[in-house]
Amino acid sequence: MKKSLLTLTLGGLGIGITEFVMMGLLPDIAKDLNISIPQAGHLISSYALGVVVGAPVLVAIAGSYPPKKILLALMVMFTAFNALSAFSPDYITMLAARFLAGLPHGAFFGVGSVVASRIAGKGKEAQAVSLMFAGLTIANVIGVPLGTYIGHHYSWRYTFVIIVIVGLITLLSLKLWMPNLSATKDRDLKKELAFFKLPEAWLIILMIAIGTGGLFSWYSYIAPLLTDVSGFSPDSITYILVLAGLGMLVGNFIGGKLADRFSPAKASVSLLIAMAIALFIVHYISGNQVLSLVMTFVTGAVAFALAAPIQMLMINTAKGSEMIAASVSQASFNIGNALGAFLGGLPLAAGYDYTSPVWVGTVMALTGALFAWMLISRNKKMILAK
Repeated sequence: MKKSLLTLTLGGLGIGITEFVMMGLLPDIAKDLNISIPQAGHLISSYALGVVVGAPVLVAIAGSYPPKKILLALMVMFTAFNALSAFSPDYITMLAARFLAGLPHGAFFGVGSVVASRIAGKGKEAQAVSLMFAGLTIANVIGVPLGTYIGHHYSWRYTFVIIVIVGLITLLSLKLWMPNLSATKDRDLKKELAFFKLPEAWLIILMIAIGTGGLFSWYSYIAPLLTDVSGFSPDSITYILVLAGLGMLVGNFIGGKLADRFSPAKASVSLLIAMAIALFIVHYISGNQVLSLVMTFVTGAVAFALAAPIQMLMINTAKGSEMIAASVSQASFNIGNALGAFLGGLPLAAGYDYTSPVWVGTVMALTGALFAWMLISRNKKMILAK
């Protein structure tokens, strides 16, 4: 791995921990700040809102600067606002800190995706992008379980101190190893934003927001699915989530290779269909513990294999608007997170069992595949290019 790509992986690791560890720390934070669990859940929503707002806004403001300077500035924000989270004395401060910590998330991945594709070898652009997203998957395998353990047994504040340390290491690595790539010359923000007037832009945004929402319809309710339907003990859930994280890690690299071997568009539509099939299977085998474990790994792998292809699809489609378009794709992914969790919870609220969110996820994944197919149909020559 090039050292310059390793810096992006480290950034993805820190961002992945701070985004996903909150799910496991909610009871500890709620108790410490003297708030209810639903109130603590707003901390997750606040972070996601920060991602959606910050991704396009920060890139629009900073896009004319050299990429290295942008990445350094974003990581300074990430580190500072997670430090604020660690020392937040009350709920309101913590809510604001989580929103602020979410601001650089999408912008970092957006700019980082473009940087990774520029410094990659010819024909290996998507694989380079997948190395950046590997940080997210490593966070789910190691960082999140470790952070949750520390939060439970010591203090949730120590978990955020660890995130700050990861941020500081990332800053140092960016300073030392990230090449000084040139800034975009004669940048015209109005022309860049004109990309979003095209149907292709909105087809990709809908594909990401709805298609990847299928992942979160399943993953948001995986714990009760495994305990109430598969019959696993609550103590084993952490280890099964590590298995899902390993699947995501493997799938991430497979997705990068598929996008480079065929095309980001072909890989995206194929993987969305594969995710729908995997979720369909999950519905019928959840009563069998062995098959449940197998499909937890497989579904995690198929779902996260989408990360690099959809990011490269947006970059390849948005010629001249790559950075802001790539950041918007990250905002769309977080919309998918919220949308999948919300829609997946509707059948549960209606009284159906814990396999019902999987049906919602299947429909969402197929709908995402439909948008991908519509995109290919509109512009086969450009979209199918490797």
